[in-house]
Amino acid sequence: MGDGSVLKQDEREIVLNTPEEFDFGQNLACLSRSPNECLHRIRDGRLYKAIPVGNGAAPVVEIRSDGNHTLTIRFLGGAEHSEPEREAVVRYVRDWFDLDTDLAPFYRMAASDPLLGPAAAAYRGLRCMGIPDLFESLSWGIIGQQINLAFAYTLKRRLVETFGDRVECEGETYFLFPQAERIAALEPAELKGLRMTVRKTEYLIGVARLIADGSLSKEGLLALGSLRSAEKALVGIRGIGPWTANYVLMRCLRMTDAFPIDDVGLHLAVRQAAGMDRKPTRAELQALSAGWAGWQAYATFYLWRLLY
Repeated sequence: MGDGSVLKQDEREIVLNTPEEFDFGQNLACLSRSPNECLHRIRDGRLYKAIPVGNGAAPVVEIRSDGNHTLTIRFLGGAEHSEPEREAVVRYVRDWFDLDTDLAPFYRMAASDPLLGPAAAAYRGLRCMGIPDLFESLSWGIIGQQINLAFAYTLKRRLVETFGDRVECEGETYFLFPQAERIAALEPAELKGLRMTVRKTEYLIGVARLIADGSLSKEGLLALGSLRSAEKALVGIRGIGPWTANYVLMRCLRMTDAFPIDDVGLHLAVRQAAGMDRKPTRAELQALSAGWAGWQAYATFYLWRLLY
């Protein structure tokens, strides 16, 4: 593996270099915010997940930090994994933790921002934890529309456990998010048991079909070359408005200027951070965020962190 981010490796472990502005503990706290999470688990300061790498393969890994700006990926179970599979795992982990983004400019900006500065200092090393798969990120955005976070996690669990693949490893069961092709083959009535709205089931199936037939892809959105072009393409899809589009742009396409300005959680966090007795208006939030240019996604993610 010729990736310069890999410090060392053997058959069972890969050790990655991480940026100086990275704190594994801060990111574990983010990943542990819901006890109903079904796609990873955290135990004794270590993270466990089945990572899809294509062709039906999904190595189960343990991720830990031993300090000194490193992450160690340990492959569980007795299976051997090909070099392409190991490389895919490394790419996934780096994307998941957004390890290739230089946060120094963000911290310099935040230090002079009275609203954002305290959160940036308190949670320094937190990364905008991603959702590398486009269908998963779009689905999470659709599922979360106009409901509270706890119920969104319940709906996600129902979808994953009903339609996702599972991997057995060392006496534990790990779930994978359903593939777009699986959901594309369904009709809304077949999702009725999940107890989400009919419209949301239609939206999920519609997006799945676009991805399955190649009309919509992460690579295609990135090739559009700008946030505005990608946002325009996404909001042209039934069920995807500006909030869902910007959520996907920040967490999947890694556009640091994506800004879900109408997010209810963001409004609550700004109210808390600013000591307001009410949620800010859109105009007030635009004024408060004027200095965040280029880093709206990270500003949003850090302010969300105030809520859990």
